[in-house]
Amino acid sequence: MPIDYNDKNRFEICKKVVDEIKQKNIKFIRLQFTDINGILKSVSLSAREIEHVLEYGQGFDGSSITGFGAIEESDLTLIPDPTTFTIVPWREKSKASGRFLCDIYNPDGTRYEGDPRYCLQKAIKRAENLGFKMYCAPELEFFVLQDSLEPQPMDMGGYFSLSPGDVTEDLRREICDMAENLGINIEMAHHEVALGQNEIDFKYSEVLETADRTVTLKMLIKTIASLNGFIATFMPKPFMGINGSGMHIHQSLWNFNNENVFYSPEKERNYLSDTALHWIGGQLKFGREICAILASWPNSYKRLIPGYEAPVYIAWGFRNRSPLIRVPDFGGRPKAARVEIRCPDPAGNPYLQFAILLHAGLEGIEKKIEPPEPTDLNVYDLNYDQRKELGIISLPESLSEALNEMKKSSLVKKALGDQLYKNFLKIKFEEWDEYRIQVTKWEINRYLKEL
Repeated sequence: MPIDYNDKNRFEICKKVVDEIKQKNIKFIRLQFTDINGILKSVSLSAREIEHVLEYGQGFDGSSITGFGAIEESDLTLIPDPTTFTIVPWREKSKASGRFLCDIYNPDGTRYEGDPRYCLQKAIKRAENLGFKMYCAPELEFFVLQDSLEPQPMDMGGYFSLSPGDVTEDLRREICDMAENLGINIEMAHHEVALGQNEIDFKYSEVLETADRTVTLKMLIKTIASLNGFIATFMPKPFMGINGSGMHIHQSLWNFNNENVFYSPEKERNYLSDTALHWIGGQLKFGREICAILASWPNSYKRLIPGYEAPVYIAWGFRNRSPLIRVPDFGGRPKAARVEIRCPDPAGNPYLQFAILLHAGLEGIEKKIEPPEPTDLNVYDLNYDQRKELGIISLPESLSEALNEMKKSSLVKKALGDQLYKNFLKIKFEEWDEYRIQVTKWEINRYLKEL
């Protein structure tokens, strides 16, 4: 849609932001957005220009951004979203900076179809037309490594470990304190299963706000680790033989009366409504088609293997952590009714990940897709015949397989739009081709002398 320069609400928010920038003597402003892969991009400008930029935007060359337009259609405009303004908390007051997340527009004032944030905003509009709002919260896992030629975990801790004077605990505490300064309400932070692995969870909110906060927290985690001499990585599987990093996403739908429509008062239904079951049905039905968005790197599929708490099979259950979708025990509390999908990883683009989950769930609701029977069996322990009898199929085993599933998917094409859909497939197939021609150290050690 074109920029609405007469939006009174936006005008009032912009005025408050400009006043805060002046009062706090902020000198520089960072305008931020993500490329198609979810990598955060940023341009800095003098705070003197902020009123002009809030009204007219800041032009940039889109052809230089991964997944954006070709060189002949390179002119794009960043329009700051004033509701996302925060002061960068790790900068000294004498060098204070502020930041905005931005929407991307064409020169004629229309929205740019290749903007991942716009993709999520369109999915939100679809939900609103059906009378729903999506709320969600990710569990953000990551590794903190020593900065060396051969990266090693920064600690020897395990799940929920805490040692006196623990550097890891201090680092998590610093990240959480900074996150609160950025308006992110942290609920839990702890050491995860693997050496050097951590998890930080923040409070659920509406899906666009959650995506913005996910992008922000990832930036913060990497920054604080770097300032302390470490490397934080969201790479799904940096080490062989130990757990990888996932981003389990807790999801619920609410109506405009602020009621959680996933909740049913019937205990014998495990307090799940038909809406929740159809949502699960949709995400299971399209699980293979949407997997390339949720797990978008070649390395992602080294995490999605049996035995490391990552899902492999398209099934669902209660409290069971082996299937794709889990329904946590929410104790019959209406506001806590939710479902958790476990295949996404934190290396992807949260705007696209949340958008595709929203579309798949809504498709299930609109078409009344019934999920299969839940299973509380450990799906990893089932053999092929047992899984076949239960109708359980597997997720793609590689990015190539996932992309080929996506390539056939009318749902993903509708969700992303033509431009994002084509660009994503092009970039990811190129990445897969580059990956598959590599000759690894494992191959040299295994075959060089023997063959």
